[in-house]
Amino acid sequence: MNEQELATRFDITLAPDPRRVVIKLFVPGEDAQLPYNRASSLIERILRLDEDEIDRLLADVRARFAGRHHDLCAVFQHHYDLVHHRVPAGVELSPAARSLIGAYFSHEFSVEAAALCNPSMVPHPDQSGLEPGQLRAAVSLRQIGEGHISSIGFCSAVLGPGESIRIEDRDGPLMIGHRVGARHRRELLAAALTDEDLDNEACAYVLGELPERFTDEEFEEVLGHLPAELTARATSESTLQTIRRVVAGDYAVTFPATIPLHQRVLWPATPAESHGMEDARFVQFTDAQGRQIYKATYTAYDGRHIGGREIQTRDLRHFEVTALRGPAARNKGLALFPRPVNGRHVALCRSDGETLGLSIRDDKYRWAPPTPLLRPHRGWDLIQVGNCGSPLETEAGWLVLTHGVGPMRRYAIGAMLLDLEDPARVVADLPDGLLDPDEVEREGYVPNVLYSCGGVLHEGRLWLPYGASDVRVGFASFPLDRLLSRMQPV
Repeated sequence: MNEQELATRFDITLAPDPRRVVIKLFVPGEDAQLPYNRASSLIERILRLDEDEIDRLLADVRARFAGRHHDLCAVFQHHYDLVHHRVPAGVELSPAARSLIGAYFSHEFSVEAAALCNPSMVPHPDQSGLEPGQLRAAVSLRQIGEGHISSIGFCSAVLGPGESIRIEDRDGPLMIGHRVGARHRRELLAAALTDEDLDNEACAYVLGELPERFTDEEFEEVLGHLPAELTARATSESTLQTIRRVVAGDYAVTFPATIPLHQRVLWPATPAESHGMEDARFVQFTDAQGRQIYKATYTAYDGRHIGGREIQTRDLRHFEVTALRGPAARNKGLALFPRPVNGRHVALCRSDGETLGLSIRDDKYRWAPPTPLLRPHRGWDLIQVGNCGSPLETEAGWLVLTHGVGPMRRYAIGAMLLDLEDPARVVADLPDGLLDPDEVEREGYVPNVLYSCGGVLHEGRLWLPYGASDVRVGFASFPLDRLLSRMQPV
């Protein structure tokens, strides 16, 4: 590969910081699958403490941990509420005792303890306080902690003026988003039932009774009024279990407005993503009416299976999460175009595991089988190819950043150009690639990997954050005109 004439690598690196911690529920012995429960015996031992000892222990915990978390006492109270059924009936507890029990059922999790990688970049919703020629960008990060569990974090960067970049403050305690009531979409439930090959009268009844957007309460109301003639059918129990599972998999989380972007953490919230939320590809999406919203796709992983998910948010503060449906959504790496093309929603994907393809969302909200765009065919990408984020719109066409995998499972970044009106047509390709791991970047948690989930265009340059060997994040930029001029027509 020959990137020297194009790439400006910046002397800025985001490394994993083990001090970035969140509080999680901790139930002693639960993970060990013991034949007895240790929660009750722990609470019994706490209840034997006198109030002076309770006050002393709680004061010590607060002194050690209060500065590391937002509203520590509220978290302790929440965790107490989750286990208070273990408290013997009739026992009256002081507020301090309840908080101390919550503290014993809490632990810190370092979200970046293992790695920090695979970023994407979009314009930040806050562009205040900038100089001419500057753009504030929101950078999403894949954070990997203990047990290889991935979550989504954020930071902010200021691009420009000229060839300059500055990472804004990442300090301060982190917060996991608060789960709030979701507004489910009937058409997405219908798409999910199609994916499940489920079509019977119970399904038809539920879909027919639900409004286009519905709450959890409205959903339960419809299920509660399912006619007896349908509930008595042999298939109804399994059908309703499937419908409940599908609806429960879509959710919403929100953060207080006082919590800055770099302190927000999107944490796995459903069984389907219990082992991680991987490789979020954020894009600023403009709909047919000109309204803008942020969208992202990511891979949900439960320890055995993967599934595509979509995030929607107007402000990077309130996030709605839904499952992606259809054949093209069954593999990793689906990336949305930033606007409809000829009235259709379009995405890049890699449904066969090795070929970069193009998929169109049908009128039933399912991503159709893809049209191949790029197959492995060069020495540095013969194992597989895929995208490095959402396409970027230029006058010359859709600029698609790609990745290829070569000998010794070495990942490098390339680029191609698609026709603006017909993105299934490849206009040009960058045969020698764009960026590959240097001698420092090749070392890490997963050696010899350079990977990005998306960049932005600003002031005539492509700005690209990238993960280096799944352990750190680097930044580079490229003059757009020179990049396009290096493309070779196909």
